[in-house]
Amino acid sequence: MSVPDHPVTFASLPIAEPVMRGIDAVGFEACTPIQARSLPVSLSGKDVAGQAQTGTGKTAAFLITVFTRLLKHPGHQEGPRALIIAPTRELVVQILHDAQGIGEFTGLTFHAVYGGVDYAKQREALRDGVDVLIGTPGRLIDYFKQRVYTLKHVEVLVIDEADRMFDMGFIADLRFMLRRLPPYDKRQSMLFSATLNWDVMELAYEHMNDPVKVAVEPEKVTAEKVEHVLYHVGRHEKLPLLLGLMQREKPERALFFVNTKREAEWLANRLEDHGYHAAALTGDLHQRVRLRVLREFKAGELPFLIATDVASRGLHIENVTHVFNYDVPQDAEDYVHRIGRTARAGASGKAITLACETYVMALDAIEGLIGFRLPAIHVEDDMLVKPVPPTHRKRPERAMERPRGRGGPGGGRGGGGHASRGSDGASAPGGGAPGGGRRRGRGGPRPAGA
Repeated sequence: MSVPDHPVTFASLPIAEPVMRGIDAVGFEACTPIQARSLPVSLSGKDVAGQAQTGTGKTAAFLITVFTRLLKHPGHQEGPRALIIAPTRELVVQILHDAQGIGEFTGLTFHAVYGGVDYAKQREALRDGVDVLIGTPGRLIDYFKQRVYTLKHVEVLVIDEADRMFDMGFIADLRFMLRRLPPYDKRQSMLFSATLNWDVMELAYEHMNDPVKVAVEPEKVTAEKVEHVLYHVGRHEKLPLLLGLMQREKPERALFFVNTKREAEWLANRLEDHGYHAAALTGDLHQRVRLRVLREFKAGELPFLIATDVASRGLHIENVTHVFNYDVPQDAEDYVHRIGRTARAGASGKAITLACETYVMALDAIEGLIGFRLPAIHVEDDMLVKPVPPTHRKRPERAMERPRGRGGPGGGRGGGGHASRGSDGASAPGGGAPGGGRRRGRGGPRPAGA
């Protein structure tokens, strides 16, 4: 489907009046591209398989359709009438927040279920009855098997971030739920995903009623107003460089991404050692603590948040000025997801990546996905700040860690071994101690064992 040349307004669409009041209350005016493409289809009652990145307005698109349908077609009160399934707790909480805003004047009830908190409280609220049920697959199945609610009267199904369902191993749970819903021709279904790959479309064709495919392909994979910067640095100099960048950049609100839970906790402690109020957001954090940390970060009480990719799914936080990839993500799509946390809603932002010998090999795939090479800045000695001694338990060494790097094994700038690229993207030798490995440029032979 093509988007009209002129902006599509919500007032021009057949949206129920109480839903329009909610749209006005939250300040929405013209539709985003995914809303302009999907709403005319979904509001007509057809199934939709939509492709859109996080932050493009897809949540509002399916909520508007869900609320309008439920208001126009009053139905059973036993069990939920709409079911929204999302892969992470954070995304479920965000959808519930949006639903409470857009659906404020509808008279409909909403409830969210997810792991890690308020097990009995969530169960009792669900037992009392709800119009729109939002949840993660595991907790939804748990309560369903206890017969806390029924799926017999579900009129609308939404699957959000379907590609992540596959990535996170939830597809069997998802299929369990879908097979217990009313037949696909007796309900309306909407599926949204960052990519409509073969697996996702197979799911759509198996459990949906001839869905209309709508896709929003951004002109650029990454946001227009993100400034990308890359630093090649040895692992032992990442913290000194980060501290130097913090002094130079003076970020007001920043997200730091790492690849492991241990690194997140260590980095949060080290930033605290240097006077930066920071906290770690990891997958095993108790849900009450997670929600408190996110609430403080959104409110500006906590200016710096360190997160792993698993913990960061569904984060929708405005006014993030900087994203630091302290570790290069090993999945190219995670780079796009990470930097999408800044430069939201037309604002500008900066994405800074520190590429050490452990994770640097992932850069090629990232640059292939985003379509350009990350601008590299050579690290000078005066950029580094000597860390203060830690006040917490020392980070344990990685067992049998095998460095991986474009410039070969053996270390980074001070330790010799990997290649650093200058601002023109060319490979420049890393100085330092003897014993460095073979260096290579883009496209050159890889060192043995890389």
